Amino acid sequence: MEELALHVLDLIQNSLEAGARHLVLTVVEDRAQGVLTVQLLDDGRGMEAATQQRVFDPFFTSRTTRRVGLGLPLLRATAEATGGLAELASRPGEGTRVQVVVYTRHIDCPPLGDLALTVAVSVAANPQVEFCYTHTVDGRSMEFDTAELRSQLAEVPLSDPAVYQWMLAFLREELSKLYGGAKCNEIPSRS
Repeated sequence: MEELALHVLDLIQNSLEAGARHLVLTVVEDRAQGVLTVQLLDDGRGMEAATQQRVFDPFFTSRTTRRVGLGLPLLRATAEATGGLAELASRPGEGTRVQVVVYTRHIDCPPLGDLALTVAVSVAANPQVEFCYTHTVDGRSMEFDTAELRSQLAEVPLSDPAVYQWMLAFLREELSKLYGGAKCNEIPSRS
């Protein structure tokens, strides 16, 4: 995948397929250290220890539609190419945590990409799911929480096109502030 936001989209999709109803996405970037950490927590069905040991194997998948699962193996390969890591912890009936650390100064580190688009599309396409997204850059943070948004919208669904457009604009503006005014497509991938 050409950008980290696409890996995040894949992680979100995995969580949704596991029946998650609550997702917590946390992104922390320390540009002075050149470290970007992404963590996704979900309350999906979780997985047994034997499954956890195999999730980073490209020839393993729990799907019945095909015999390979490349999302997590590609994520791990991306992280390790920068000197970072990808790890997963899960408990049946409790959910899963995936954490990825990449070193942004490494030449093989892909750009972050349009994380605002990833989050807005995920929320609009899954309006029944609670999303909480926190993004921190050098100690400055923004938070987006669908529970809070729902309380303001009353009867208007999160899948409404006008709500989607507002979410996308809001997220892009807040991320721009964190990165000193840069637009999403201008956010530097390396410090």
